[in-house]
Amino acid sequence: MVRALRRNPDDHIEHTIDLNIRGTVYATQHALKRLPDGGRIIMIGSITAESIPMSGGTIYGMSKAALVGFTQGLARDLGPRHITANNVQPGPIDTDGNPAGGPDGAYLAGLTALNRFGTADEVGKLAAGIASDQAAYMTGSTVTLDGGWTA
Repeated sequence: MVRALRRNPDDHIEHTIDLNIRGTVYATQHALKRLPDGGRIIMIGSITAESIPMSGGTIYGMSKAALVGFTQGLARDLGPRHITANNVQPGPIDTDGNPAGGPDGAYLAGLTALNRFGTADEVGKLAAGIASDQAAYMTGSTVTLDGGWTA
């Protein structure tokens, strides 16, 4: 499927928009029907919304940048319900789809100040903190977790 997307740029664009923008909007709309007042919405974006270090990431970066605007709009729209909306932008995270030991791993790790990939656990702990009562006044924010990628 990835090869087919690369052969047809329009398919790549539509697939990326469907997954990262439309999917997020529709999932959020669905969740809001059940989310009580005072709830939390946390987007998982990507540092590529701010910084794309190599060619080929334009459409992906654009789709993740859209989450920033969506999050800010939600913060305003949902404020009367005391529902917060925030966005976490991880840098390189060691996952099956982006392994630290993969072909671009050393290069990507080298773009961080810490010279390593982050972990899914680190992303989850940050999201849990944003979902906690300690972050009840935080809304419309984007938090970068990138090991110094943008430093």
